[in-house]
Amino acid sequence: MPKPAGYNRTQIALHWVIFLLVAMQYLLHEYMLEAWQAIGKGEVLAFSPLVASHVFGGILILLLVIWRIAIKLRRGAPVLPASESRLQQIIAHATHGLLYLMLILMPISGINAWFFGLDLAAQAHSVMRILFLVLILLHFVGALYHWLYLKSGVMQRMFKAA
Repeated sequence: MPKPAGYNRTQIALHWVIFLLVAMQYLLHEYMLEAWQAIGKGEVLAFSPLVASHVFGGILILLLVIWRIAIKLRRGAPVLPASESRLQQIIAHATHGLLYLMLILMPISGINAWFFGLDLAAQAHSVMRILFLVLILLHFVGALYHWLYLKSGVMQRMFKAA
């Protein structure tokens, strides 16, 4: 796989759009939970733009992540700094891999819960929500560590296209 010097504009844009969509998903969580509980009680739901935003936002995240992965497979991704220890590289690769996994599994579990009424999918979605948040925080702390402490330029790769 090729190893470019940095990310291109599309990769950077997808990163930040997906970030904003994921943030929106967390903000809309309570509305979705209330709707899910109402359905569980047999209530008929009126259309809610907030619930629809969560549902279609999840589908959009899935589509954008598939696009992002396709670009990464075709173009590659920059290498980690040579100054990083093997343990730091393993943590970085594992965190990125798990983030991609969550970005795929969360929408799939949500789709299966919402459109097919699968309670097990809803439960998995709920558990993954917490794991995903932990991974996002780990990713953020790692980026800050690179930016503020190591001054490695890793974080800046997500702001300036190469």
